[in-house]
Amino acid sequence: MRLFSRRDAPPPSVLSALRKDERVVSWADTADGSAVLATPLGLWWPDDAGPRLIGWQLVDKAVWHEDVLTVVEAEVVEDVLLVDRAPVSAVLSVPRDLPPTVRKRVQSNIVRSELATVGGAAARFVARRVPGRNGITWWARLEPGTADSPEVRAAVRARVLLLRRSAEEEQRAQ
Repeated sequence: MRLFSRRDAPPPSVLSALRKDERVVSWADTADGSAVLATPLGLWWPDDAGPRLIGWQLVDKAVWHEDVLTVVEAEVVEDVLLVDRAPVSAVLSVPRDLPPTVRKRVQSNIVRSELATVGGAAARFVARRVPGRNGITWWARLEPGTADSPEVRAAVRARVLLLRRSAEEEQRAQ
């Protein structure tokens, strides 16, 4: 009987993409021989060009169903709007504890969310933690059916800037 057994390790090809001080929190083998890694900064996702980091602050939705992990990543437009990219999926052949880790990290990343009407448009304003940075950052997402326009963007931008200033003041006061 071995007292000290070596724990499985992610493939070196994926580990080589990480920063020197970045540690793996959880990981899963994929059916195509790669891996998905969770670190304090985000998810290292298998991609044709090599593993790429999806920061926790940009994961809008993650779904684990029948061995498939699907992630919807947001793109930040003009440092104000979150716009969903196309979902990406990976079949996890050995999921380990990656799905519950992803769920926990995504949920803990969102600090506050509020629906508001600005400039005649409905938008959801979301405060999120950005890994490696103190405090929170506010962004907005237009609600389904809300048309994007320069006027709407200006109104959303004004509210986001107001929310950010308020969050900075709260942090200084602590």
